[in-house]
Amino acid sequence: MKPVLVWLRLDLRLQDNPALHAAVARGGAVIPVFILDDHGEGRWAPGGASRWWLHESLTALDAALRERGSQLVLAKGESAAVLKTLLQQTGADAVYWNRRYEPAVIARDAKLKRDLTAAGIEAKSFNGALLHEPHTIANKQGRPFQVFTPYWRHCLTLEVPEPLKLPSGKLPTPASWPKSIALASLGLRPTIPWDAGFFTTWTPGEAGAGKRLRAFVARAMESYSEQRNIPGVDGTSMLSPHLHFGEVSPRQIWAAVRAVSRDSGVFPPSKGAAVFLSEVGWREFAHHLLFHFKHTPEQPLREDFARFPWSDDPTGAQLRAWQRGRTGYPIVDAGMRQLWHTGWMHNRVRMIVGSFLVKHLRLPWNAGAAWFWDTLVDADLASNTLGWQWTAGCGADAAPYFRVFAPVLQGQKFDPAGDYVRHWVPELARLPAEHLHAPWEAPGTVLAAAGIRLGDTYPRPIVDHAQARAAALAAFKSIRGADVI
Repeated sequence: MKPVLVWLRLDLRLQDNPALHAAVARGGAVIPVFILDDHGEGRWAPGGASRWWLHESLTALDAALRERGSQLVLAKGESAAVLKTLLQQTGADAVYWNRRYEPAVIARDAKLKRDLTAAGIEAKSFNGALLHEPHTIANKQGRPFQVFTPYWRHCLTLEVPEPLKLPSGKLPTPASWPKSIALASLGLRPTIPWDAGFFTTWTPGEAGAGKRLRAFVARAMESYSEQRNIPGVDGTSMLSPHLHFGEVSPRQIWAAVRAVSRDSGVFPPSKGAAVFLSEVGWREFAHHLLFHFKHTPEQPLREDFARFPWSDDPTGAQLRAWQRGRTGYPIVDAGMRQLWHTGWMHNRVRMIVGSFLVKHLRLPWNAGAAWFWDTLVDADLASNTLGWQWTAGCGADAAPYFRVFAPVLQGQKFDPAGDYVRHWVPELARLPAEHLHAPWEAPGTVLAAAGIRLGDTYPRPIVDHAQARAAALAAFKSIRGADVI
């Protein structure tokens, strides 16, 4: 039996990896390959934070493969050309991979499969990323879902298979390995060391993903429905980057929750577990939408928002203030600084900072999506697009545009003691809780006692909430031609 190339992309794990499992079951040598092909991603090549994660994840994957007597072959360039060269070098007669759902990648992969098949190469793709693939789900009219609740209700009626288990022992290897470039030559790590906080926050790789999943299920899942909105506590799974890079699969997460249910006889075993699984479902919904509405990473799903009168920011000063966590609104600034330091932001705070950008500053949601794409370690085209269009009110199942988050009230509600703000905005740490989320309203004596000089040690608000809200509602009314509340 000739060798088979297993083309790895966003599926950087050994367990429950359908392409790898099929290759092993086929017989013959298995050659795992990763190709850095920025061109094949269209305009959505990985951003800086994602490239950091990718470097660490590839390191972990190669180590795991070497424990199995195998190794990871690394290459850089146009995927089809690299695979053609590897087929010639190895004598392989098959290429297996797990499917992706970004429009540019779908087009590339479809052409590659046609070309390989025409050349007499066995080309097979598998579902390794989702519980249910987008083309298998439709509403009663046979059309894509655009509202999450009925989508997820439908998905809950479908069976989720158990994860695949790779046989123990060594993997079958070729008599000689093709040439592999050094990981460092992929140029994934930053040239300026801004990533120190990443190392203290994350452990990329399949082992790190498994550890985080087990810890969450054991300690935080039961209270997830109550704790997930409080950014100052460790109440979320933080599995999103592991999911994006395929270090853990949705089926493995589902199975972990199902294992807890076996003890209670109820699935899901708690309200927290049900809400947690619905967040996995939200990720599935994001891929469903991206697959069926390919234009949405650049254009709003709701066509009327193409006419929305976004504000001008000619010098970029407001956007930079938002990016750097210098808006003068503590909960917003805390979130943006957490993002810069760790490559991740608490989901509740993502909604707050997103609303602030598109409604208080009235800057385009695309600008926020672009910043998140470059700075998030879990930057995922489907989830990023859905999240920003939801926040902006221009996507599927979107929050109404006229619902404007008040950042002070949001901070008081979800960070009442100020633990989150104090951690990420340390210049406000000595301010009493009753003034922490609106320091400009604090008496001068209180500010002085806390060592705060507004406009100097901490900025004044760059916009007034009431005025910004009124301007946002007026802009919304201009495209709807109706009163809003």
